[in-house]
Amino acid sequence: MAGKLYIVPTPVGNLEDMTCRAMRVLREADLVLAEDTRTSSVLLKHFGIEVKHLQSHHKFNEHQTVPMIKERILAGLDVALVSDAGTPGISDPGFLLVRECTAEGIEVQTLPGATACIPAIVSSGLPCDRFCFEGFLPVKKGRQTLLKTLASETRTMIFYESPYRIVKTLEQMAEYFGPGRECSVAREISKIHEEHRRGSLAEVAAWFREHEPKGEIVLVVAGAPSRKRDGESAEG
Repeated sequence: MAGKLYIVPTPVGNLEDMTCRAMRVLREADLVLAEDTRTSSVLLKHFGIEVKHLQSHHKFNEHQTVPMIKERILAGLDVALVSDAGTPGISDPGFLLVRECTAEGIEVQTLPGATACIPAIVSSGLPCDRFCFEGFLPVKKGRQTLLKTLASETRTMIFYESPYRIVKTLEQMAEYFGPGRECSVAREISKIHEEHRRGSLAEVAAWFREHEPKGEIVLVVAGAPSRKRDGESAEG
């Protein structure tokens, strides 16, 4: 009988965000896959979690390790996957393994838990009934093309960004989306120095030009105003 693959979120900052279920799954799993075993070992030690086997699984080796892991699950092992922080698969390794397992009919259970993007959009004050997650923008190739495309996106947009590139990103968005487009920069979510800086793209860019940003950053940007179709009244 085949085992299961468990996708286990870990705290993005505050360790109190670790769930009881996540701790139990990690203890019971036959194999725990970690993006960085050193980072995960610190977390496991903090909660006194003794795992049976801990193995490295990251973006540089996942193409080689996925087939072997899949075969071990088919052979009956229960495997748990964690990333350094948050939910695996969201701008972290995990997609390839989940895709291969679902294609084989292996049961995949994703535990609810910590992620940075949802607290960022809920705290932004921007509409969160409809949104799109864009992750990290391309650093070079395709960056401007994507920004031009997103300029007409009407849903609220969520991005992950490096503190070293956030000013450049805000300035480029002000160029393509318009300097008055509203945004919110969430920094160090759930950590001691959590900060939310809200305003127009131009205003927030100016703030961070004067105040060097540090830590993990989530950028939330308002969507473009929806345009009424010709002949459509304001009431719809």
